[in-house]
Formats: sequence, C-alpha cells, structure tokens
Amino acid sequence: MSGDGDNGGGIGGAVDDEARGDVSRGDALRGDASRGDESEGRDDRVPAAEAVTVTEAVAVTEAGTGTEAVTGTGTGAATGTAARLQKLFEGHRLTPTQRRIAHCMVRRAADAPFLSSVELAELAGVSQPSVTRFAVALGFDGYPALRRHLREVAPAEKPGDTGSYNEYQQAVQAEIDNLRHLAAALADPSPVIEAGRLFAASRPLPVLGLRAATAQAAGFTYFARKVHPDVRLLDEGGTMLADRVDAAVRAGASALLCFALPRHPREVVDALAYARTAGLTVVTVADSVFAPVAHHTDLLLPAAVGTGLAFDTACAPMLLGRVLLEAMCDALPDAQARLEEFDAKAAARGLFVE
Repeated sequence: MSGDGDNGGGIGGAVDDEARGDVSRGDALRGDASRGDESEGRDDRVPAAEAVTVTEAVAVTEAGTGTEAVTGTGTGAATGTAARLQKLFEGHRLTPTQRRIAHCMVRRAADAPFLSSVELAELAGVSQPSVTRFAVALGFDGYPALRRHLREVAPAEKPGDTGSYNEYQQAVQAEIDNLRHLAAALADPSPVIEAGRLFAASRPLPVLGLRAATAQAAGFTYFARKVHPDVRLLDEGGTMLADRVDAAVRAGASALLCFALPRHPREVVDALAYARTAGLTVVTVADSVFAPVAHHTDLLLPAAVGTGLAFDTACAPMLLGRVLLEAMCDALPDAQARLEEFDAKAAARGLFVE
C-alpha cells in the first residue's frame, strides 16, 4: 500500500529463479524482454536516448554518497557494500526500471546479497523477469550469478534478524539505518559546505518542493528566513512556477534549492530543467542518486526515504535540510546577529511560552 510515497506494484506471476533455475542470457533477451514487464504493463526497454548510465547519475556530485571510505563491520560494512554496488552499476546503460532496481539494491545494500529475485522484485516494485534482465544487463548469466558475486564482496554475515519486530518497529529501524547512511555520507562535508556557500550568496534564494517534498521545503524556508534576507518558497506547481523562477532570477538569484522525494512530480523535473536554463545553480536533496531529477541538478545530495509504511517517511531528508541550514549560517557573516535580533524581539513580544 502506498500514498504519495514509493508505489509498489505486483510482481505479475513472478517465479522464483532460485527454485526453478534462472533463465539463460539468451532466454532473458529473447523471451522475457520481448513480452515486457508484467508489473508495469510495458516493455522496460527504452531507446538509447532515454537510457542513461549509472555513472552519469552518480557523477552529478563529485563526492557521490561519501561512503567509499567507510569500512569495517556493522553499519560501516553495509555502507561500504552500498559503495561497491554503485561501482558495479557504473558504466552500464540502464533503463528506468533497471535504475529502480539498482536504487533498491543500494538502499538495501546489507540485505541485497541475500534476497531472492522475487524478493528483490517485490521491494523494487517490478517483475521478476525485470530482475533477471537487470542481472544480464550487468554482464551476468542471470540473477543467481549476480547474487553470488554480491556475496563475495558483502559482509560475511547477514544483519541481525528483525523478524520479531512489528511493522511499526521495522519502519523505525529502517529510518535509523537511513540516518546512519547519511552520517557516513557526511564524513566528507565538502558538498554540504559548497551548498551552504551557494545559498548564502544567492539573493533571493528560491526553495522548491512539491507534493511529498512540500513539508521539507517549507521547514527549510521557515528557519532560513531567520538568517537569510530573502528566501522564497516555491511550493505550488502549475503555469506560475516558471514565472516565479523568472522573478527570482530577475531579483538576483544565483542558486535554487530543491527537495525532491518520491513519487517525483514531472513538474519538478521540468522546473529544474527550466531553472538551469535560466542560469541558476541547482542543489537538490533527493532520495537517491538515481532519482529522475539527477540530470537537472548541479549538486545532488542523497538522503534515503523509508518505504515500510503506507506513506514514505523522510527523516533523513529533513535532517539533511537542517545540516544545509547550518552550512548556510556558517557562510552568512551576519547570521548570528540576525538570530540574536530575532530572539530579542521574540522575548519583547512574548512570542513563546517558556
């Protein structure tokens, strides 16, 4: 079940390839690929112009996810596995469905080596044949070969069993994992520092967030206005959105911050493309480096969302927004003075109940 978050989708009569033996490379290309993806009602092959390499998606930010240097066991090992998975996907031209599978595997890096093709298909919201085609696209004979490879480079033991947790506890645990991955990514603070510098220099600073991302954009804007002289919230789509981008550019804006969360509205993708043509430097907080907004972003900062409940949970994107606020304050020489002025006026007005 899903609302404004990731939508799942049935796996369309999928058959576990571990139970029946995986299809060969030739069968995958001749058979499954010819009849399309059952869960999406279409062939997931796309023209070369529409397919992109994972390298292109990851290269949006030179720092990537910042997980390459993380080693060890536990969370560090899982994060290192995520980095190795991204390396595995680099250089391959993947369809949108295949990028969805890749995103799912990176997000569930600790579990990926232990998932059957049916389980992975269900988690990614695609069909089992799509998982087989994905493995073939990476150069393996089938999904079992890909899974064997993952087990060779993954931590030796599967993470602790959370089967005794109820669905609410599992959702909380998933968000804790997302925050741990964010903490590992912030080991290299340079992308966040650069973003803070861009925001401080942009007068005004437009902040875009539609649908599921509206709350993230509004929260950032509320606090940013306490220290930045001109922050403009863009939280409504429609034909006026481009006009508001134009107005910000005319007023002197040089950068735009976007919060982009699943499901990704087409308007957001179009707005970012328009903002870049208008000369703005686009910084985006997205759920993944594989998000549809990646190609219209100058600096992409990934923060995963939780998908265990009916509606996605976005603790990591929210926290990353607060980190960006801190970086912007560090780059604004009068930020502290503005905060002290606000506190003095708030006290004089009795604004808050102590």
